[in-house]
Amino acid sequence: MGSIGYANAVILVGAALGVLGVFSSLIASRVGAPLLLVFLLVGLLAGEEGPGGIQFDDFYATYVVGSAALAVVLFDGGLRTRLAAFRGAFYPAASLATAGVLITAVLVGIVAALLLKLSWVEGLLVGSIAASTDAAAVFFLLRAGGQQLKRRVAATLEMESGTNDPVAVFLTILLVQLILSSGQTSVLLIFLAVLREAALGGLVGVAGGFAISLALNRISLPSGLHPLLVVASALFIYALTAVIGGSGFLAAYLAGIVLGNRPVRAFASITAFHDTLTWLCQIVMFIMLGLLVTPSKLVPFLFAAFAISFFLIFIARPVAVWLCLMPFGFRPAEKVFISWVGLRGAVSIFLAAIPTLSGVPNAEIYFSVAFVVVVVSLIVQGWSLTSVGRTLGVALEDPAPTVKRIEIDLPGQLDEELVGYPIVEGSPVVGHGTWPAWAKPVLIVRNEAILSPQDAGALQVGDYGYFLAPPQRVERLDRLFAPHEGYLDEVTSAAFPFKGDVRVGAVADMYDLYVQPEEREMTIAELFAQRFEDAPQLGNRIDFGPARLVAREIDEDRVTEARLDFARDSNESVPSIRSHSIRKLLGYPRHLSRYMPRKKK
Repeated sequence: MGSIGYANAVILVGAALGVLGVFSSLIASRVGAPLLLVFLLVGLLAGEEGPGGIQFDDFYATYVVGSAALAVVLFDGGLRTRLAAFRGAFYPAASLATAGVLITAVLVGIVAALLLKLSWVEGLLVGSIAASTDAAAVFFLLRAGGQQLKRRVAATLEMESGTNDPVAVFLTILLVQLILSSGQTSVLLIFLAVLREAALGGLVGVAGGFAISLALNRISLPSGLHPLLVVASALFIYALTAVIGGSGFLAAYLAGIVLGNRPVRAFASITAFHDTLTWLCQIVMFIMLGLLVTPSKLVPFLFAAFAISFFLIFIARPVAVWLCLMPFGFRPAEKVFISWVGLRGAVSIFLAAIPTLSGVPNAEIYFSVAFVVVVVSLIVQGWSLTSVGRTLGVALEDPAPTVKRIEIDLPGQLDEELVGYPIVEGSPVVGHGTWPAWAKPVLIVRNEAILSPQDAGALQVGDYGYFLAPPQRVERLDRLFAPHEGYLDEVTSAAFPFKGDVRVGAVADMYDLYVQPEEREMTIAELFAQRFEDAPQLGNRIDFGPARLVAREIDEDRVTEARLDFARDSNESVPSIRSHSIRKLLGYPRHLSRYMPRKKK
C-alpha cells in the first residue's frame, strides 16, 4: 500500500507543478518574461534546494520523457510547415542546420576546452550540446510580441530549428561514443554513421507521413480519435527509426511535413490538439530540468558557463550565420536578426543528459554548462527578441490578423471544409455580398435566424457567416473578416479601386501621397510583391501616411486589384481628383482614366 500512496503523491506533485507553471505564465506574460523560463524556475524552486525540497536525479526518466516530448514538438513543427514556404529558404536553412551547427560547435568547443580545462573532444561535446536552437520557444515569443516575420526569414528560421536538432543529436552521440572508445573510432566510421542515420531517418519519416495520411483518409474513426492516432503514429515513427539505427527526430519532423502538406480528414482538430500537446511537452521538459538541477553544484562552473553563453550569443552564432548565409543574398539586418534568434532550450537540456546516462567522465560539467546556457539565452535573447525584430525591420508591415474562426470537417470531403466567422466592425466584408470565387457562402446567422446567402444579402455587423473553402486557402479568407480599424471601408465614397498594373507614382500624385522614389515606377502589383515577398494575401495593406492600399483581388499571388482607403480620424478632408489642377490631371497616363473612381449618383 505504501508504494500506491507514493505513486499517488507523485501524480499530485506533478499535476500541482503543472498548474503552478500555467498560472505563473499569466504573470510572466504581463511583464514580458519568456514563459519557458517560468516553467524552468518552477521546477528549480520545487527542487531539493528550493522551497519544495523534492529530490529528483533520475536522468533516465528525463531522457525518456524528453525524447518523446521532443519528437512531438518536432512533428508539430513539421505539421505546420508548408512546402510553399521552402521557396528561397531551403538552401539557407540547410546550410545553417548543417554547416552552421558544425561551426557553432567547433567555436564553442574551443572556448569550452580552454575555460574548463577539457580535452578537445570533450570541448566539442560541450559545443555540440549547445549548438541547436529551440523552434518552439522562438516562434511563441514572436507570436506573443505580435510580430510576423517576412516569409523568407521566418521559413529559414523554422526549417533551421526543425532540422538542426537531429544534426546536434548526431554530433553529441558520436562524440560520446568517441570519448568512451578513447579515440579508437575512426573519422570515416563516424561520417558513415551520420549518413546512415540521416538516410534511415529520411526514409522512415517520409514513408511514415504518407502512411498516416492514408490511414486518416481510409479508416473511419470515432470522432476525437484522429488526433490521438496522429500523436501515437508520430511517436511510433520516432521510436522505430531510433531502434533500427536512424535519426528518430529527423523522421518525426519529416513525417510532420508530409502530413501537413497532404489533404487529410480532421486536420483542424489535429492541429488544435497539437497546439495544446506541444505546450504540455514544453512544460514537462522544463519543469523536469528545473527539478534535476542542484544550484550548489553549478557554482564551480558559473564563470566558465557564463563566458561560454555570451561567446555563443555574441560571437559563435553570428559568425556561423554570416558565413552560412553569405551566398544567399540576405540583407545585413536579416542576418543580424537570424543571429540573435539562436535561442537555446529543451534540446540542449535533453542532450546534456546523454553523457550522464552513458557514464562519460565529467558528465556534471556538461549538464551544468547546458543549464546556464539555456537560462542566459532565455533571458538575454528571449526577453529582447520582439524589440530587436522591430528595430531591425525584419517583420512584415502587415502582420496576419487575429480572427475568430470555426472549422468543421465535412465527411468524405478533403478539398473543402466549412469555416465560420463572426462579422465584426471594420472588417472588409461588412456591407458586401461578394467574396473570392473559391469561397462559397453556405448560410448566414442573423438575429438568431438562419438565412441563405441570397436572403441575407449584404453582410452586417453581428452576423455569423459560414463558407466552404479549400483548407490551404482558409488563412487568406481570415483577412476579409479581421477588423481594419481607423480606415474607411470600401462602401464609402473615399475608397478608390485601382487595377494592379497602375503605376504607384501616378496614384501618389493623384492624392498628394509620399512614395519612396525607387517605388514610383513600380505597378501596384509589383509593390505588393516586393513588400510581401511574392506572396501577397487578400487584405494585405501598405500605408502611405493618411492612406493605405489594400489588396482586394489576387490571382496566382499577383494583386490584380487594390483599393485606396483614407483614415477616419484624419483632420484633413479626403482628397478628391476634382480638387487637383488640370496640369496634374493631364500629366497622368491616358490609360489611367479607366481606373479612376466615378462620382456616385
